[in-house]
Amino acid sequence: MAVYYINSYDIIDMEEYANYAAPVYKLLQQYGAEVIASDLHAIAVEGVARTMNAIIKFPSEEAALACYADPEYQPVKAIRHRSTTNCTMVLVKEFVGQ
Repeated sequence: MAVYYINSYDIIDMEEYANYAAPVYKLLQQYGAEVIASDLHAIAVEGVARTMNAIIKFPSEEAALACYADPEYQPVKAIRHRSTTNCTMVLVKEFVGQ
């Protein structure tokens, strides 16, 4: 069953954050992930929109968690931690109906 990471955070250092996208995208591909949405200018319908909002589809929960735990991701994740604040990242299962 597919799962989705839903990420939302504020970018506080755009120069540092610029080093994040290319290596994370390469790693996502290794785990069969697909970037469904990624937006620096989301429209807040309710609440407060963060600077970055993204939805990333993985083929399985195992693939999503393995990607997050991958040793190659740890220094990339550190870039995100240094350059962002107010991060929320949730993993949700695909809706399959009744």
